[in-house]
Amino acid sequence: MILTGSEITKQVRSGAITIAPFSEELVNPNSYNYRLGSHLLEITDDVIDPKAVPNYKSITLTDEGYLLTPGTLYLASTLEKIGSNQFVTSLIGRSSVGRLGLFLQITADLGHLGAIHHWTLELKVVQPLRVYPKMKIGQVSFWSTTGSKRMLYAGKYHAHDKPHHSKLYEELLEESEPTI
Repeated sequence: MILTGSEITKQVRSGAITIAPFSEELVNPNSYNYRLGSHLLEITDDVIDPKAVPNYKSITLTDEGYLLTPGTLYLASTLEKIGSNQFVTSLIGRSSVGRLGLFLQITADLGHLGAIHHWTLELKVVQPLRVYPKMKIGQVSFWSTTGSKRMLYAGKYHAHDKPHHSKLYEELLEESEPTI
């Protein structure tokens, strides 16, 4: 079941949900508007190989913004540290941003129990678009779970506070190593 905005606020105040910094002005009827952090990674490879660490350019956003261009993959992060040990997060784009031609979190919108960090966001644009630090870029909803909560997320992206590239290459390298 999805939490309402008032329940999100209540759970943030109780400590069951982390949203830091938190502003009641960003609470919606059943979600919270998260903002764009100040760092981007621009993937610079012409061909992205999942078996290799990608090449990228690090960008620090300023008040002048940064122009995103079509055909390029950008990784950004949420300004807010977001997550919970009790509720599952789902991060999606805002319709206002989608109407500008920005595709956000197309494939990786579900967060696990225990994942509490600055989330890496995947950004793609259909035409040039300027983005700014602290702009409302997406929304997060929180869902209650059923069943036993046997473990909390402690995976490879757990502790990042800036955008981070894919670590799929680590899995692929492990799979290709012979077992003895």
